[in-house]
Amino acid sequence: MALVHRKQDVQRQVPVAAGAVWPAWWPRMLDFDGENEWLRMEEFQDGDTLVVRAELPDMDVDKDVEITVGNGVVRIHGKREVKSEQRDKQSYRSEFRYGEFDREVAVPPEASATDVKATYSDGILEVRIPCPQPTAPAATKVPIAKK
Repeated sequence: MALVHRKQDVQRQVPVAAGAVWPAWWPRMLDFDGENEWLRMEEFQDGDTLVVRAELPDMDVDKDVEITVGNGVVRIHGKREVKSEQRDKQSYRSEFRYGEFDREVAVPPEASATDVKATYSDGILEVRIPCPQPTAPAATKVPIAKK
């Protein structure tokens, strides 16, 4: 198993106040779930397979999650709705969260979209994308003609 290293071309900045900007990594210091940051993912290479794992606890993946592959990316799209209620003799508390999310992961050009497999177990979505190593063309011996 090997980690996938990606070059960050764009450094995201988070506006804080007039003229002030904090780097995009500051919410992680507080374990803050930003706009698209709450979907925690990891990606790694397992042999010739790119593996993408995402935390999707308490979601109905048959109804609320869609995975698409195309244009060099794997896209995970979902809708989440969480409601909770607490009642006792003297109080009532109700909370809800809902929204949609999208995450995209670039895949190597040699990846085969038709062989992508996804599984869901214990709140973890795992997407496996076969990425066979490109084969180098065989060397061809060129005959040398004598004049």
